[in-house]
This record gives sequence, C-alpha cells and structure tokens, in this order.
Amino acid sequence: MARRPSASRVSRISPAFPRSPLSPASPASPTPPVSLVSADAALIPRQSRPVGNATRGTTNPNRLRRMDRWIAAEHGAALRRAADPVAVDLGYGAAPWTAVELLGRLRTVCPDARVVGIEIDPARVEAARPYERAGLDFLHGGFEVPLPGQRKRVPVLIRAANVLRQYDEDEVAAVWQRLCARLAPGGLLVEGTCDEIGRRHVWVALGPEGPRTVTFAARLSSLRTPSDLAERLPKALIHRNVPGEPVHAFLRDFDRAWATAAPLGALGARQRWRAAVAALATDWPLTGDPRRRRQGEVTVRWEALAPRGSGVGSAVARPLGNTAESPVGNAAKSPVGNAVR
Repeated sequence: MARRPSASRVSRISPAFPRSPLSPASPASPTPPVSLVSADAALIPRQSRPVGNATRGTTNPNRLRRMDRWIAAEHGAALRRAADPVAVDLGYGAAPWTAVELLGRLRTVCPDARVVGIEIDPARVEAARPYERAGLDFLHGGFEVPLPGQRKRVPVLIRAANVLRQYDEDEVAAVWQRLCARLAPGGLLVEGTCDEIGRRHVWVALGPEGPRTVTFAARLSSLRTPSDLAERLPKALIHRNVPGEPVHAFLRDFDRAWATAAPLGALGARQRWRAAVAALATDWPLTGDPRRRRQGEVTVRWEALAPRGSGVGSAVARPLGNTAESPVGNAAKSPVGNAVR
C-alpha cells in the first residue's frame, strides 16, 4: 500500500511563483480555493479559443514603472472622466506583479480605477487568483480583450507591454486595429517593450483613431547614448532602425545632440538629457508635458517616426499627411498585414 505524504512534506510544496513584496497578506494555500472564478468573471461569454499566442511570461516587480507613471500623468484625466474607469493589463506574464502595480499607480490619479489582467495561458490565470481583490480581476483571454460584467463593456486603457515582440512586423497593424476597436471613446492603447528590469523602455500610444505618439524613457545614469534605446523599440519600429528610415534619423540626431551636451554631464545626466532634448526639438515634433523630460522621457509624434512603405498605423487610422514641423512625411499606405495567429 502506498504511503501517504506527511503533513511536513506537503507544507514544503512551493507556490506557483516566487514570493515578492506584492504577495497576498497571507500565504496562498497549495490547495486551490473552492471557487476560482469571481462572480463578475462568470458573466464573461465563453468562446472557443482566445486570439493570439502565449508569451515567454518573463516579468519582474517594478518592471513597467516608467510606462505606468507616464500613463497616470498623461491619461489620468480621461480615467477620472470615465463612468467605468477600467484598465487592462494584457499579457501580464507568469506572475501578476505588473497588474497589481498598475492598479496602485492608477488609483493615485483615479481612486475608482479597476484593472483586469488578461492572460492567454490558463495556468497563469489560476496562479494569479490569490492576488484578486476589490478592483483587480484576472481573466483568460487574448486580443479579443474579454471583460467581467456586461457584454458591451469597454476599457478606457489597454496596456500591452512586451507582448508583440514575438510577432512578425506585418502582423502589428492588425493587432493594433483589433485592440483599438475595443477601446472606449477617448481610450488609450499603450504598446511597447522594455528591458528585464525596466531601465529602458519605448512605447507607442494609440487612440481609437490610430497611433499618436512614441515615447522613449530611460534610467539616465545607465544610458551611454540615446541610441542605446534602439534595442527596446516596439515591433513596429525595431526592424526600421536602418539608414533611410525616420526612426534611424531620429536616434542619429539624438546622439548628436547628446554629444553636443556632453559638458553639462558634469552637472548630472539629467541636465545633459534636458539640453539634448531641447536641441532635438528644433528639428523634431516633440510633444507632451515638458516637465516629464526631467524623468528621462521624450515623446515624439508618431507621424514623424512612422515606417516608410508600411501599413503600420495607416490600417488603424487615416494618413496624417505631411506637417510643416515634421522632418519626414507620413508613411505610405499599404494593406494590412497577416491576421493575428
């Protein structure tokens, strides 16, 4: 007859992922709770299969802090105006830390904000259940963006960080179009990429009408040149960092401005960054709150960096056309790439 495991052995079973400062107040029991689906989540219509592919799941606490702070500063007013200020952390990964952090940061500007973490891997959703609380839910889904509650419920914010890097460039436009179609009027989609501990981050902000801006953010003390951020360009831009493409010209000019501002480095990296950004603004259409540049951020209008000869962006909205303040024209129109796998 097989021996039953002792209680001491059972107690040594490890949790689904390592403990962190964001862990629940009481340790999660190895035995699943009686009900793994909240009352709101039970109202989600069932569908055959979520849209998209599972990511590697790599995540770390505080990894998305730069993106979150920018969202809170730039989109906080829209959240406060919304009757249902719900935000989505799409593809949060193997642990729910980024969704927990997003809720905390959004509530500094909108106390009624709610966050829904969505993952295509069912095991990751079940592992996140112990972290659910008032205003925080975890659901199984993909680019269709299911939400708890009414069928017609729409999010004010969708954050998709480090999700599209595994897709082909010609799939990006279709994903953007699908996600933007789920936004509430005045909503925001933020899609981008960062390194493993969040020191370097680049993201695109899109509204229901299409791409709006590209933001570059870095921990300045670790930055050698602004072009170091090229390795964290989002999928729509990372393969376009070559001569003849607008994003390459932007980073080239940024490096030159950074070199010219080198004497200010004696006063600190922040002073050097601000001087370089000020010089960059003479030739490139920078936008956003200038005070945020002190945080190691710079935001430029999308049409200035849009890839040439690509359907990215034009599939989501009408072409913006040339502008007098932009050094480059609008990307040429082309059909949408392959549908999302």
